[in-house]
Amino acid sequence: MNQIAKQVANMLLKVGAVKLSPQKPFTWSSGWLSPIYCDNRLTLSFPEVRTFIKNELANVIKSQYPQVEAIAGVATAGIPQGALVADLLNLPFLYVRSSPKGHGMENLIEGKIEENQKIVVVEDLISTGGSSLKVVKSLRDAKAEVIGLVAIFNYGFELAKQAFEHEKVPFQTLSNYSSLLVEAVDKDYISEEDMASLQEWRLAPENWAG
Repeated sequence: MNQIAKQVANMLLKVGAVKLSPQKPFTWSSGWLSPIYCDNRLTLSFPEVRTFIKNELANVIKSQYPQVEAIAGVATAGIPQGALVADLLNLPFLYVRSSPKGHGMENLIEGKIEENQKIVVVEDLISTGGSSLKVVKSLRDAKAEVIGLVAIFNYGFELAKQAFEHEKVPFQTLSNYSSLLVEAVDKDYISEEDMASLQEWRLAPENWAG
């Protein structure tokens, strides 16, 4: 576990952006039962955490995608994160809706986009990867070149990894589920006894029953 992953995991737990409840699981919109709920939008209310995440996302982009020409945020949670990063890097910013706006220009992509523009997508969270890759497709349909995606947190599902590989989209995240569990046990957010159930969920979330 690298130091950044550890620090970000600790911050997410500390501000309540991540909640772990293996005994009383949450229900996702997909119908899956989950022992974890992640809402990274909460980090925006804490300037120190917000600044740390902004700086580290920018560092990843500078080191992994130095040829970047614009930042695209994923609506809605990726919009503020993406705008903060684009401002820090002094790059153009745009964002992509989940569906076209129902009035006016009926835009799917908000902001100016250029043909062959090298874009890095900023997302707050990667679960199955479906919403992120839908944004990638929209940008590619607009003739942009998506060179990568960065996010704050990743559940580490194998199906997400395979989906990104299939679409040839490299991605990096600041922290991940494995790092989170280590920090959660270390800081007494969960017990050692809960670890087995939490690890089982990540391996087969669609079948996990708590």
